[in-house]
Amino acid sequence: MKMIALKPYLRAAPLLLGACLMLAGCNSKEDTHPGQPVTKRRALLQETLRTFEPMGLMVRGKNPYVANDFIARADKLQALSTQPWVYFPPGSTYAPSRAKPAVWEQAAEFKQAQDKYIKAAANLASVAKSGNLDLIRPAYDQVSDSCAACHKVFRGRSVI
Repeated sequence: MKMIALKPYLRAAPLLLGACLMLAGCNSKEDTHPGQPVTKRRALLQETLRTFEPMGLMVRGKNPYVANDFIARADKLQALSTQPWVYFPPGSTYAPSRAKPAVWEQAAEFKQAQDKYIKAAANLASVAKSGNLDLIRPAYDQVSDSCAACHKVFRGRSVI
């Protein structure tokens, strides 16, 4: 029976423990603001990303295209597309928000970006039902492009 030498692992243990403690301390503070708008919009946008990314893997051929899964995700994305915007009230720029002041300073443009994204998500959900990847890819790209355009103007760097 071969014994595993533990000595190298024991030397690394304090470093690993220290790294874990540092990362644990990186958690943002609890959102104690009325209605917790930053917490709620971040949760919705993270759910949006978790819904959207697997679709991209299918569209790019990194994962097999499964029509029923794609359609379900596209429908969920459409439902999510209208939800986060109510959680951008004035003054909700506290950490860990990444919203730039432009969200409120350019409210009409922010609303246009929302509408463009909502329309693109609805189009993707509609086109997904065709099962035709040649039609789905450009619709997926429209959603992706609308996200990128909005982030470029209205989303800042990470505060964490």
